[in-house]
Amino acid sequence: MRYLGLDLGTKTLGLAISDSLGTIATSYKILHHQEDYDGLILQLEPIVKEKNIQAFVLGFPKNMNNSVGERGEIALKFKEKLENEFHLPVYMEDERLTTRQAESLLISNNTSRKKRKKVIDCVAATIILQSFLDRRERK
Repeated sequence: MRYLGLDLGTKTLGLAISDSLGTIATSYKILHHQEDYDGLILQLEPIVKEKNIQAFVLGFPKNMNNSVGERGEIALKFKEKLENEFHLPVYMEDERLTTRQAESLLISNNTSRKKRKKVIDCVAATIILQSFLDRRERK
């Protein structure tokens, strides 16, 4: 099963894709949206078809106390849009601290600050998707 991992930010959507067996996540690309979520769905359509995506894994930004804030509500609304448009399963994956993990990983690889800013959402999407795949594998 091929999954598309999504890290929904305020201006960008980081994408990661799994291998066909659903075991390894790889960074894919970043889409820019400026909070135009309908336009974002249009950008996703060719990717979903071309890559034969069978399910989405969407990062779910919760507060540290496990409550759902404004960004979490936006993610839930985007989940609905994905389900209505693509008729595919959308799994929500806790994304707390994934951006921090992504930044630490990029710093440890000596990635310049300018380059980090361009790829951090994509790396965070990869962490989100790999976490989901690893947890699913353990079950």
